[in-house]
Amino acid sequence: MAVTRRRPGGFTVVLAVVGLLLLSVSVPEFGPVVRAARADGVSGAFTARELRCVRHPGHESCVWAGDFTSGDGRIRRRDVELYGSDRGTLAAGQATAAVDTGRLTRVYGPEGSDEWLFTALLTLAGAAVLTVAARRTRRPYRPAPEPVPEPVPEPRT
Repeated sequence: MAVTRRRPGGFTVVLAVVGLLLLSVSVPEFGPVVRAARADGVSGAFTARELRCVRHPGHESCVWAGDFTSGDGRIRRRDVELYGSDRGTLAAGQATAAVDTGRLTRVYGPEGSDEWLFTALLTLAGAAVLTVAARRTRRPYRPAPEPVPEPVPEPRT
């Protein structure tokens, strides 16, 4: 069956843009989140300095920000957040083992992280939305049905 292309409508264009946005956010993060999942990076220590909290109705989300220093002392990063930390995990001035995976604003505990799950879901969602948009621009060619002749009434005599 032949396939024809049709001009995409407004909804299809919006779907394509949403799919591309989801992919542009998730794909570049794949390398860092895979490294974070495996705790693959420079080992060192994170020293807690400030608890940063955001309050939502019925919920509070907190993370410790502070400084990271590599085990050999060569790498020092200021004002990074320790992924997975919260109000009860540390106190100001307390140090804990951490791994720098190369993320600009974040270091991870030595056990790694499960952040890759969210990134993988975003990537799948972006690919799915883009696929739907692409399929909406293609449809199988179906020849128009031949017109059925109308019956001619017989003359009355």
